[in-house]
Amino acid sequence: MRWIKSLLWLSAVTVAQSTEGIFNLVKRRLPDHVHDLDFILDTNFAGDYDSYVVNNGRNGTISVKGNSLSALSSGLHRYLTDVAHVDIYWFIGSRLHVAPSKLPRLSRAIYGSSTVPWRYHFNTVTFSYTTAFWTWEDWESQLDWMALRGVNLPLAWVGQEKIFLEVFPFQAWNRFGNIQGSWHGDLPESWINQQFDLQKKIIQRMVELGMTPVLPSFTGFVPANITRVLPNAKVIRGSQWGGFPIQHTNDTFLEPFDDNFAKLQVSFISKQRDFYGDVSHIYTLDQYNEIDPDSGDVDYLRNVTRSTWHSLKLADPDAIWMMQGWLFYANSDFWTDERVEAYLSGVDSNEDMLILDLFSESIPEWRRTNSYYGKPWIWCQLHNFGGNMGLYGQIQNLTQNATEALIESPSMVGYGLSMEGQEGNEIVYDLLLDQAWSRTPLDTQQYFHNWVTSRYSGQDFIPDGLYLAWNSMRQTVYNNTNMTTLAVAKSIVDIEPKLWSLVDIVGTHGTSVNYDPSVLVQAWQLMYHATKEEPRLWSNPAYQHDMVDVTRQVMDNAFIPLYLDLIESYNSSRSTHTLAQQGENLLRILTDLDSILLTNRNFRLSTWIDSARAWAHGNKTEIAFLEYNARNQITLWGPNGEISDYASKQWGGLVSSYYVPRWRMFIEYLKSTPTVSYNATEIHAQMRDFELRWQDETWSVPEPTTEMADLSKVLTRVTHQWPAIFGLE
Repeated sequence: MRWIKSLLWLSAVTVAQSTEGIFNLVKRRLPDHVHDLDFILDTNFAGDYDSYVVNNGRNGTISVKGNSLSALSSGLHRYLTDVAHVDIYWFIGSRLHVAPSKLPRLSRAIYGSSTVPWRYHFNTVTFSYTTAFWTWEDWESQLDWMALRGVNLPLAWVGQEKIFLEVFPFQAWNRFGNIQGSWHGDLPESWINQQFDLQKKIIQRMVELGMTPVLPSFTGFVPANITRVLPNAKVIRGSQWGGFPIQHTNDTFLEPFDDNFAKLQVSFISKQRDFYGDVSHIYTLDQYNEIDPDSGDVDYLRNVTRSTWHSLKLADPDAIWMMQGWLFYANSDFWTDERVEAYLSGVDSNEDMLILDLFSESIPEWRRTNSYYGKPWIWCQLHNFGGNMGLYGQIQNLTQNATEALIESPSMVGYGLSMEGQEGNEIVYDLLLDQAWSRTPLDTQQYFHNWVTSRYSGQDFIPDGLYLAWNSMRQTVYNNTNMTTLAVAKSIVDIEPKLWSLVDIVGTHGTSVNYDPSVLVQAWQLMYHATKEEPRLWSNPAYQHDMVDVTRQVMDNAFIPLYLDLIESYNSSRSTHTLAQQGENLLRILTDLDSILLTNRNFRLSTWIDSARAWAHGNKTEIAFLEYNARNQITLWGPNGEISDYASKQWGGLVSSYYVPRWRMFIEYLKSTPTVSYNATEIHAQMRDFELRWQDETWSVPEPTTEMADLSKVLTRVTHQWPAIFGLE
């Protein structure tokens, strides 16, 4: 795959040959050590792909030498985590500043060489589920996190609407072509402009850090009235998606073999280059994400891709088309092997295509498609849907299976993170990116031990209980090998209550817990009691976050048998008093769960809503618009709950204001309705009326008081309330 290696050098070195970007990262995160680290960029440095060596430098410095900027930042990260024992994380932020005042010297040199040219990051939908309301400060932290972990191929999808507005004289439609229009007002032009300004900063920083941004392109989705200005345009209507009403789906698609397609592609990419500069030749383009093509004829499918490819090459002779392989799994009834091969064969030159095998850890489409019939592809971890927050991982697949794929498939050219939302299981994302630098499966026991050491940095010592807790979770919570459970399990807490079909659902959107819940209780006890040896853990941001996260999962797991007891009592026609008592227990545990979540800003609904409202800069109309969208995404996800609870979150304030009322309605309905009269439609209608009203509310609940935000005090109270749940009887 020499083409990929040469493109890597072209994109990362020709554009940014200076180490200034890495030096500035150190200034941001390690200001006291800007003169203690020395970076040497040597493109002739030996190595198949990105390679580095870390040595003791002159005058007490640490020297990092590498053949690319990504190699330099990866070498820096290896030193910081393995020697200085500090790191930067999602949610809790940078802990690099707690590095020793005098950087430790090396006992021997550290060498590293990537096994693949690309380390990819982002799913197209992450820009909605996670980053929708991010500020530049949020992006700075994210980009530093990515650089240190060796990411060199990130998707850059912010601000795409601005390009569309420049290409067309009307507002853009949905980026993916699944849905169209809006069910709650138009997207403010001020938002479009602000996002565009943010994108320019993001791309500039990506380039400074040695990354190759994957840029948008014209995919073919057009407004239905395009035939008014192009009466002879070859347009079709796409298939319905997600149960949405026709006015919000069945998007209009301009056929790629229409001459206007290439003209629009050239216009789009040219204007994008004018705005951002000549920073990349890799373009994301997904035509049939969870929708079917107009025809299954193999010649038609081949013609679609050939024409699309030609449009890209006309706009940029060096263009490489990156697409997700998700469609072949999601719509597998349509995408037979013959059709997949025909579709991919439309791009005659394999080197001009790059495919993300989006769900490699569970559904490796690369196997079914014979390594995408020779097209270069990236082994990706999807892990969650909609940013669901359950504790979960498949570390055996991430290490052993990924390594085997690299050996078996000569066209595998990268590792990638394609999570729908960034959530709390950060260790499994770190693990895959680090696996990209080893030709043998990483030792997960040693890896977890090292990760814990840097995770809780800043303490005089780290109690053994934390190592034991994480090692226990390594073997159970994070080691799912049951492939009927394919991704993060949703909690039944945040699913609309029902009399059946709530527990032990398997598959990609399941609720099945794939480990013995008592094991997690034991891990929780080890973490909780670690503070007796090191009380300062209570003020450690990493410990605060992880303790809330694990406590949340323990309470989720305990909620299941309480719910099943309620249903069994109802079906057995036990007394109303018994139902009332059991129902009250369910509501009490939810209320206490809410209080735990409120102790940490990363688990609060207000954090999400406040970040959305801030983009309106005081404009009341835009505040209402943005808050509605923030609320709708994590609840109804559609005007009428078309994919309700898909992107549910366990956040303080959301539990108390949304989930508790639904469960209370359900419990009251059971108390007042005999078993023989149970009507699922009736109770669903009651809840839907409440859910629709909740969308239009505004957030006015004050932030927790100091007492409410004290995790130690709240945990003490909650564990006294529920000693059996936490094994403290």
